[in-house]
Amino acid sequence: MGGQPDMLVLGSGSTAFAAALRAVSYGARVTMFEKSVLGGTCINWGCIPSKTLIHTALFNHEAHLGMNIGLALTDTDRPIDSERIFEHRDRVVLKLRQERYLDVLNGMDGLEVVKGTARFQDRGTVSCGDKRYRAKHILIAVGGNPRIPQIAGLEKCDYLTSRSALLMKALPRSLVIVGGGVIAVELGQMYHRLGCRVTILEHGSRLLPAVEAEPALALQEHLHVEGIKVVTNVTFCSVDKVGDLTVVYADVGDRRHEYTCERLLLAVGTTPATADLALERAGITTDRKGFVVTDRHMRTSCNGVWAAGDVTGHMMIATVGAREGIVAVDDMFNPECCCAMDYLTAPMAIFTDPEVAMVGHGEESARQAGYECVVNCLPVRTIPKAQVTGHTAGVIKMVADRATGRLLGVHLACHRGADLINEAALALRLKATIADVAGSMHVYPSIGEGLKLCAQGFDRDISRLSCCAE
Repeated sequence: MGGQPDMLVLGSGSTAFAAALRAVSYGARVTMFEKSVLGGTCINWGCIPSKTLIHTALFNHEAHLGMNIGLALTDTDRPIDSERIFEHRDRVVLKLRQERYLDVLNGMDGLEVVKGTARFQDRGTVSCGDKRYRAKHILIAVGGNPRIPQIAGLEKCDYLTSRSALLMKALPRSLVIVGGGVIAVELGQMYHRLGCRVTILEHGSRLLPAVEAEPALALQEHLHVEGIKVVTNVTFCSVDKVGDLTVVYADVGDRRHEYTCERLLLAVGTTPATADLALERAGITTDRKGFVVTDRHMRTSCNGVWAAGDVTGHMMIATVGAREGIVAVDDMFNPECCCAMDYLTAPMAIFTDPEVAMVGHGEESARQAGYECVVNCLPVRTIPKAQVTGHTAGVIKMVADRATGRLLGVHLACHRGADLINEAALALRLKATIADVAGSMHVYPSIGEGLKLCAQGFDRDISRLSCCAE
């Protein structure tokens, strides 16, 4: 691609590619920089490998559940073939990387990738190797890295992060997880279902502290029922290597405990991957954790530089990052559109079983936004389809404006919750009311009917309604 590019993109993940493709659609010439593997976190060591392994673990779990209703579908004496499991993971990653990134790149005029680390030289210039690149528009989309907590003795121990835990070639016999957030619960349940003895240690009073209490506690209870050991209110003291094992020393209440494992997984959040970018040379402001500060148009404090994706520290999920990248590019090349991010209508899911998903305001955030809100919670076991499938764990919580009945948020833990939340996100975007949801027809029986039942429950006792009654 000859001549000076119109846009430089730092990073090559889902955020960067979505932005680059949008820019090319405007006729722009784009140069993208990548120091590692094309496709970034999501395709290589995030969404795709983790969900592939989670789905694999679900097969094993449901085969055992089938035995409880008379189906002899598994040989419990036959060991799990971890080599084939991880080969399947790798095939899926390679296939999607080829189809969604390499093939797209090869077929896209106006987009080129430069291998290496890009660093700012000034407000409009970055260097990579011994070359300098200038452009009117620059997008920072370098993502994040797993955060490593400060625990005494950690430097002497082998440990896993959210990345390396998805790249293992063999299943550990035991796993202790430090942290109780999204990565901890997803990977914890996955490895438990593949035969690993799992203990989750959380500093706070419950798992998923950023999630509404009702769905978070419903998941926590289900993990306990499955056999995962969950310990909360933990104060971490130190870790040590004892032979081939790792020991975590932690206080729970007024007692010191020891948690011994074959592998230790650190799952305590994400830090921005900005260490090598020399942001200070461009006068780009970061917050106290190092995330790049942006406005709702994804503009940074430096004129001509935008940022999107995990590096901003907003909702760190692929779909939101991609939308942020598109909003940034629209602002670059079509500023009259006044495009801006709307995080309230962005759905998010946690791929446990039951799946946890949410969109919009929670109960407290609705009050902080000035609403007098009303809330209804529906136990998943009251949904007829849940009784059919046996997936009865969980809860659906709706938050609405008392004055208008407008739906403000939906937070749930239920089987197929990641699919269900999309309807709720559309309802929020269209400013639907509780009456709108309660009056809409749903397939019977279906898990999606739970949204209708929860909405009906605001003004009637659904236990006194027959199937499909309104």
